[in-house]
Amino acid sequence: MRCELCPRHCGASRTETATGGFCGLPETMQIARIAPHLWEEPPISGTKGTGAIFFSGCTLRCAYCQNAEISHRNAGRPFTPNELADAMRRLVDLGMETISFITATPFVPQILRALAIYRPPLPLVWNTSGYEDVRTLRMLEGTVDVYLPDLKHRSPAMSRLCTGREDYFEKASQAILEMVRQCGTPVYNEKNIMTRGVLIRHLILPGLTGESIQLLDWVHDECPQGTPVSLMQQYVPCNNVSIPGLTRRITRREYERVKDHMLMLDLPGFYQGPTSASEDFIPVFNQDESFV
Repeated sequence: MRCELCPRHCGASRTETATGGFCGLPETMQIARIAPHLWEEPPISGTKGTGAIFFSGCTLRCAYCQNAEISHRNAGRPFTPNELADAMRRLVDLGMETISFITATPFVPQILRALAIYRPPLPLVWNTSGYEDVRTLRMLEGTVDVYLPDLKHRSPAMSRLCTGREDYFEKASQAILEMVRQCGTPVYNEKNIMTRGVLIRHLILPGLTGESIQLLDWVHDECPQGTPVSLMQQYVPCNNVSIPGLTRRITRREYERVKDHMLMLDLPGFYQGPTSASEDFIPVFNQDESFV
């Protein structure tokens, strides 16, 4: 395949065995973990967890990524569409509340083939960095029920420093508006699981509360009323990040400043506790125990 799936449009030639482009991935799906995951937001995990499918690679590769083993180093195992369909059946049999596709953009066509073989009778969640191409998102229309995008950076300078891309906010904001167009405002079932809609994540970074406030203002001004935000304080310096200012955790004062602004805007959503800022929550990838 000649790949144009992410906003980089690198046109890499990816085959079953040959890798190419920024992601460095083959055409064959690479997956690093398929297992129940209990630590997502309440309308995603519920009480039984989401069936989390962590795909290898990433279209963004943030310098501070806590999952760098898969996002930067492409740890994972090959899966065919039939094998992925079988894995989704096992997750459903385990009683999951939802099925989550995590950093899955490099494999959209293959995932659609797997879903043509077996479509789980559960909400399908697209968990993404937000750095998506609108044309690729339209390939998912009618298939994805819930979008779970990050909204990371506002300024081109900070985007370039942390991700190597000045256009992060431009592309992520366009992508989120497309997600909202597809799925609308949130719909919940009797167990308060989101069955349709968009839930925006924002990770507060040390020293960058001003950008956090600007991003919350954008959500308030541009997204439909009722679009929830998950305000995350789980930042831990990972991946040997050496960017000045990002080598520490956020302070309580920084968190409270952003939280107070979110409350002032009356944005619905979720607030992550300080105990989340721990490497203990990083899943085990690419081991036998990583796969159901």
